[in-house]
Amino acid sequence: MIDFIKQPWPWYVAGPLIGLTVPTLLIIGNKTFGISSSLRHICAACLPGKIPFFNYDWKKEVWNLFFVGGILLGGFIAFLFLQNPEPMIVNPNLSSELATYGITNYDSLVPTEVFNWSSLFTLRGFIMMVVGGFLVGFGTRYAGGCTSGHAIMGLSTLQWPSLVATISFMVGGFIMANLLLPFILKL
Repeated sequence: MIDFIKQPWPWYVAGPLIGLTVPTLLIIGNKTFGISSSLRHICAACLPGKIPFFNYDWKKEVWNLFFVGGILLGGFIAFLFLQNPEPMIVNPNLSSELATYGITNYDSLVPTEVFNWSSLFTLRGFIMMVVGGFLVGFGTRYAGGCTSGHAIMGLSTLQWPSLVATISFMVGGFIMANLLLPFILKL
């Protein structure tokens, strides 16, 4: 049984399991799925200042903090006990394209040639980690939620802003992956 859990799950199993989160949350307690709002709840609980954005009854959303805590605990358990010992399989076309940028190590989920402490202090690393992290955070706040909140919860409840946000996420992702990332990786 444990070997079955360690294997990568196909999309037709993992996708519906993620999708069933939406009706489960709605049926159990009329709750919405989203991860980025949890940071706001943490800040509202921890910041003593009277910042209007954090001045609300965050205790009504404490379930979301337990949900995020469960995600963190699940990731920790998976890292410790459910790692697949097989080497990561990368499509040969992608592997040859990444090799032109000097990326050849696939020991982890992220290429270690780009994401490590020493590359953080290079222009490429700074753009990828610091600027990219800022843009993700800014975009999440500007869009009123993250990709999971909009694409999974918002679309399933037929929210027009979520459709616009999800289309924008996809267009931005295509532009980044096909136009900007090759330029950044050459730095």
